[in-house]
Amino acid sequence: MINLWRSLRFTVVFAVLLGLVYPLFVMGIGNVLFPFQAQGSMVKVNGTVVGSELIAQATTAPGLFHPRPSAVHYAGNNSGGSNLGPTNPALITEVKGNLQQVLSQNPGVTTAQVPPDMVESSASGLDPNISIADAELQIPRIAKATGLSNGQLQNMITENETGRLFGIWGVSMVNVMQLNEMILQFQGKQVVNVG
Repeated sequence: MINLWRSLRFTVVFAVLLGLVYPLFVMGIGNVLFPFQAQGSMVKVNGTVVGSELIAQATTAPGLFHPRPSAVHYAGNNSGGSNLGPTNPALITEVKGNLQQVLSQNPGVTTAQVPPDMVESSASGLDPNISIADAELQIPRIAKATGLSNGQLQNMITENETGRLFGIWGVSMVNVMQLNEMILQFQGKQVVNVG
């Protein structure tokens, strides 16, 4: 019986310690040292939260960069890929549809110029980053819609480029929300990071 009471006390103490005290302590440190990141990297335009730098969102405006396609329609509470195999006819149909959309949105672009990540959804369906090739392909469309020069848009991409992890893994990417923030700021629309 003594062992039972000891076990119960041990369980209660560690449940409170590890289930309440430790998470609150870590959350407090995060909010003090990294308030923007701890609050979800939320972005405001004209005082209204418009999204997070960590989650892609559907953008079809011709004057903004577009994210990768999403198998979950950019629903933040429904992360996941299509889980379709490379020989699945549904995947082939989806990619062909995405390719037609890219070609129609970006006149003058040929099928051979379109990078694969521009027509294939990411594993999470919420990837906020696109490849440098994807971003550069969108420059002429955005320049025409905004009046920004190709050079200005290229500079925005270069300034926001993140390299390979430890210089080894992955490819260079750029965050779509950060690029779109810069475009809106250049156009004189107020963009404020929350935090």
